[in-house]
Amino acid sequence: MSITRRRFGGLVGASLGVTALRGFALNKKSSAHFSHGVASGDPLKDRVILWTRVLPGDGVDRGLNVEWQVATDTRFAKIVSSGQVFTDISRDFTVKVDAASLEPGIRYFYRFISEGVVSSTGITKTLPVGEVARFKIGIASCSNYPQGFFNAYRDMARQDLDAVVHLGDYIYEYPDGGYANKEALDRLNRHVRPEHEILTLEDYRTRYGVYRTDQDLQKLHQNYPFICVWDDHELTNNTWKAGAENHNEGEGDFFSRIRAARQAYDEWMPIRSHRDGNQGPIYRSFEIGNLADLIMLDTRFHGRDKGFEYAEDVPFISQWYDLSNPTDVRRINANVASNLPAASRQLLKIPFDWRSGEPEPIFNYERVKKLALSDLPGGLRYLPDFDRFKNEFLGNEKRSILGSDQEKWLQKNVERSVNRGASWQILGQQVLMGRLFIPKIAVEDIFESERNGRLVQMMRSMSEQSLPFNLDAWDGYPECRDRVQEMFSDPRTNPVVLAGDTHNAWAFNMKNRIGDNFGVEIGAPGITSPGMESFIPATTEIVEASLRLSSPELAYIDASQRGWSEVTVAPDSVSARWHFVDTILDRNFKVYRTDPMICSLGQRCFSEKRV
Repeated sequence: MSITRRRFGGLVGASLGVTALRGFALNKKSSAHFSHGVASGDPLKDRVILWTRVLPGDGVDRGLNVEWQVATDTRFAKIVSSGQVFTDISRDFTVKVDAASLEPGIRYFYRFISEGVVSSTGITKTLPVGEVARFKIGIASCSNYPQGFFNAYRDMARQDLDAVVHLGDYIYEYPDGGYANKEALDRLNRHVRPEHEILTLEDYRTRYGVYRTDQDLQKLHQNYPFICVWDDHELTNNTWKAGAENHNEGEGDFFSRIRAARQAYDEWMPIRSHRDGNQGPIYRSFEIGNLADLIMLDTRFHGRDKGFEYAEDVPFISQWYDLSNPTDVRRINANVASNLPAASRQLLKIPFDWRSGEPEPIFNYERVKKLALSDLPGGLRYLPDFDRFKNEFLGNEKRSILGSDQEKWLQKNVERSVNRGASWQILGQQVLMGRLFIPKIAVEDIFESERNGRLVQMMRSMSEQSLPFNLDAWDGYPECRDRVQEMFSDPRTNPVVLAGDTHNAWAFNMKNRIGDNFGVEIGAPGITSPGMESFIPATTEIVEASLRLSSPELAYIDASQRGWSEVTVAPDSVSARWHFVDTILDRNFKVYRTDPMICSLGQRCFSEKRV
């Protein structure tokens, strides 16, 4: 459904603002309009969340009574659960009910009725109990509307799945034309509204509304229950618990923006709501019979400490000086400095003289104290202290990507899973847990036009230091990762980690702190968002080979294609495969499907052989 300005406005009544349509073209001939399809989510063994959005047919701002029905047949002759709810503009005309009194492991049909108008029929499924022979999950992430068509969603909607797990970046917050494909904008008309970066509740609601007009996304929601978590773009880029990279001066109070984003998420997503109507802590767990526990984490916002940036946080090589005797200032080590009064010690950045071709440190106190980064003489440079960065910054035991309360909650859920006899513990979360290091790419393998670029120069100098490729992932919080991996020290656990965020496909055979097999990780490619092919100036083959060489835990990578991941859980194994669409700029597309990678129960790694 194209979102032109004319269609976005539609034939709207004076009392119902244009923005309330959220991209839907209103036709006054109907008494009510189910404007954005139907959806279900957060299934349990006896209940599931049902969702829709309905507008008054005459365009007048008024509330609506909505009937909902759940049946075992498409004709709704056998209704097993039903009820009535009320919606109005205070909830953006969204409807969300927790349909109970259902049986475990059953596929149901559901619909809504308002003002005599019947919605489309949705299909959902409750979680099973007891012995489960198979449970198949579709994994999605990073669906950026102005990058192209959601062809991967359409392919998922055609499959035989039990549930869809969406790992975040369901929407993007950028202004129209920002982080977009020009062809998708100009030829496909994949524009977003509002035109500015979204900041307010009305902005976030409107952006969800535009995304949910997409026919492929509607069909996927209609066919399967979703289990979702947000990543950063449902909030704003590189969010942490008290700020974000993309929340800037002049954009208002950060926490007000987050409250708006969370409320819109609560209204528009088929997720079990909190009592206050504001989507609170999003971490929660699901029992899939005796087969597995799906433990959904919030690694993006709830307790995440601010992430490090190489350009901002790596310290320069420095030297301590003892100032106790001003006529005889001496160099001292950090241990000696820690025992001196603050007035008797000084830490100074040490410049290096490169004029001979080799870096020579300059330690003369009187000279060093007069220098500054902004006016270093020619031939002198400060050098980054990567060892200190790894040991003191990344090695800070207090840093967490989860927060202490979520860490404790996870520990209890892992213990409960083991004690109830679940075979697998599946962690659904946003960012890569596997160790990924900056790749070493030879100069001749870099595209010639980019060989002198700042990114290339930085990567080449840092690749020798065994530094993490992505500090926004668990690699930026290694002590917290060690604590989480220690939670699975019981040999009865079988951890499987799901990740999104990167826009690329991954598989890791993860190791713990002492080098033992920890478990496997399955990373989903982006639905439309571009991957490493968009910022590393080398061929895909070179990038993939270089990452494999630098990162021993990496078992599989596709660095250039869009698509989705499939995870099939069985009592004795977990298998992963990836489905890639050959284009997102045309409705006609082909799909390439990989062979499965298999992790057997108790193995904690993918087998070398592919089936």
